[in-house]
Amino acid sequence: MQFDDDAALDTSEVQDNRGGALGGIPGGGKTVGGGVAGLLVLVVSVLFGVDPGLFGSDSSTSPGTSAADLSADCRTGADANTKEECRIVAVVDSVQAFWKRTGTAAGKSYEQAPTFLFTGSVNTGCGNATSDVGPFYCSADDKVYLDLGFFDDLSSKFGAEGGPFAEAYVIAHEYGHHFQDLSGTISRGSGQGQGSGSVKLELQADCYAGVWAHHATTTPDPHSGKPLITELTQDDIDRGLDAAAAVGDDRIQQRYQGKVTPDTWTHGSASQRQKWFSTGYSTGSIARCDTFG
Repeated sequence: MQFDDDAALDTSEVQDNRGGALGGIPGGGKTVGGGVAGLLVLVVSVLFGVDPGLFGSDSSTSPGTSAADLSADCRTGADANTKEECRIVAVVDSVQAFWKRTGTAAGKSYEQAPTFLFTGSVNTGCGNATSDVGPFYCSADDKVYLDLGFFDDLSSKFGAEGGPFAEAYVIAHEYGHHFQDLSGTISRGSGQGQGSGSVKLELQADCYAGVWAHHATTTPDPHSGKPLITELTQDDIDRGLDAAAAVGDDRIQQRYQGKVTPDTWTHGSASQRQKWFSTGYSTGSIARCDTFG
């Protein structure tokens, strides 16, 4: 995945709190675990009836790049090509530019949703969460929450190959949930099992991530009018598919439980996740992402 070296990055869409503490926000709304959000903890919780809040209860935060540093360090696409934090900014910019353009074309208004970087734990509009929960979207405050350490876990705990586009897939999936929230679909995600609303919601977000990837190299940046992402290779797409499979419910259950129990699924199998990402990527059509149909 390559970014336009001369493109200007908009760091206002990423809020960096990795070195500080965020005050409490009243609970409410819906927390949506991404195609990759909190899968290990959530699956363990479903299997053994454990409150996810009991995992990773350490509320400390580790030192990191401050918001001011992010603004100073991540100025252009050249920075995104060399620094992980700046790559996150660039992907968020690209994904939101796509959804804003898509919404405008459909005669709808797209509301920006920032990504909030944290370490340790964070209080959100949907309640408290720790890094162990992984990336997630909260409908109560319209934010995507992300601890960058999850991308290391994607390889070390889930067995994915990783890489820049695997990270981009994760982010695009979470913004798929934001689009579901704006379109009213997010309320349909509930229950457990292969045919549950939860699984259908997650698979649709995978499909939306694929749709973004299809258009990523042609979506113009609102500031320059040129695509922020200039190249996606087949290796990039393969790594995205690999990440999607690695966080399938069946893969995780087999890895950590030694058996597969489809009646507890909340995200879908490895093959389902790959199928729906591929559907979005090959067609580039939001209409083809009707997992509820």
